[in-house]
Amino acid sequence: MTTRYDAIVVGTGQAGPALASRMNAEGLRVAVVERHLVGGSCVNAGCIPTKTLVASARVAYLARRAADFGVALDAPVRVDMARVHARMREVSGQSNRNVTTWLERMENVELIRGHARFVAPDALEVDGRRLEADQVFLNVGARARVPDLPGIDEVDFLTSTGMLGLDELPRHLVVVGGSYVGLEFGQMFRRFGSEVTIVERGPRLVSREDPDVSAGIRELLEAEGVHVHTDADCIGLRPDPAGVAVRVSCDGLGRELAGSHVLVAVGRTPNTDDLGLDAAGIETDERGYVVVDEHLRTSVPGVWALGDCNGRGGFTHTAYNDHEIVAANLFDRDPRRVSDRVRCYGLYVDPPLGRVGMTEAEARASGRRVLVGKWPMSNVGRARERGETHGFIKVLVDADTEEVLGASILGVNGDEVVQALLPPMTAKVPYTALARTVFIHPTVTELIPTTLQNLAPLE
Repeated sequence: MTTRYDAIVVGTGQAGPALASRMNAEGLRVAVVERHLVGGSCVNAGCIPTKTLVASARVAYLARRAADFGVALDAPVRVDMARVHARMREVSGQSNRNVTTWLERMENVELIRGHARFVAPDALEVDGRRLEADQVFLNVGARARVPDLPGIDEVDFLTSTGMLGLDELPRHLVVVGGSYVGLEFGQMFRRFGSEVTIVERGPRLVSREDPDVSAGIRELLEAEGVHVHTDADCIGLRPDPAGVAVRVSCDGLGRELAGSHVLVAVGRTPNTDDLGLDAAGIETDERGYVVVDEHLRTSVPGVWALGDCNGRGGFTHTAYNDHEIVAANLFDRDPRRVSDRVRCYGLYVDPPLGRVGMTEAEARASGRRVLVGKWPMSNVGRARERGETHGFIKVLVDADTEEVLGASILGVNGDEVVQALLPPMTAKVPYTALARTVFIHPTVTELIPTTLQNLAPLE
């Protein structure tokens, strides 16, 4: 059986449903194919469930600190992991239901359940049914990468998805991977009451960030009792009476950590390996990401790739922006490009890291004359009021153009505050406009002008 559509959308992450909605409004007949859970990783196994857990962990953390604020609790703090996960599933499930209902109510859209594979550049097969269209949009996302570590096939290990189904509290959680996912889970489970050790192969945590950011995050985690083991040059796993043993060195000393559970959090891999891309002639890079141009077109005319599978963002907000770029080019005669957006993201340890634009290393490598301003959270009234003075505000500026190049804000509301820099960065407004702006007191944002008024050459 063959059915012809105006467009086919494969995957229902942040880009797919939004693009289907726009095409529905344009009167196009659209097939939306989903093999698993509507809403993609963010709704079901990423942002929404994990940040719901982060919120529960923060409540436990604050409850233990109640006496610091003059509040007396009548009983010790106890975490009910079954209830924590039930709340997470309800929040995530509601989001899933909302997206599903949204798609099902689109007049010209058919939601098809099943796994789609290309059989030609303009045709895909879903459980024996052939779907054809002149336009195909891939929004198939990514999954946790499982590395080829020695012994990994001999032990029960968890990925970020598996952690979401863990109703028990690990006695000792060993996290392999010192980047965004591993750090978030490590801190939250420490706050829930687990012993936690983070093992990182490199010399520092979150190595893509500036060294002072890495050091600040490590200091934050260690202050809460998280053990951090960097320079783990030879990681391996084996069964152990305690659960699992993690080898952290091959220096002949046989150094190992014994944990009850192990989380492997070493990055993501795109869900492109079982789409039949070869049958369509669609090019991928060495890591499996679909190669796209500035307008998100693949190497095959009539096929686009959006979201995590194209390797051009890897975040929920960039996936949604991908849909905006495609829609603008197709329907609005507006040639928007991927390179128009300023890089931005957050790391949701608590307090969080908000990041926009360049790092110090990237600014140096650009050949610009760079100015830097830095302000400690210990000098921010809002941080002192909350008793959370960890971190800093740091902003990088081009000395010649006066444009803001990048910023790192590690501290209270850092993920929100840093976004005050995005509009002037997008518009290429001189930093002096921000430096002279009056923000509300008492907030963290009000210290951005102060930081910009104290710039110095980057050493």
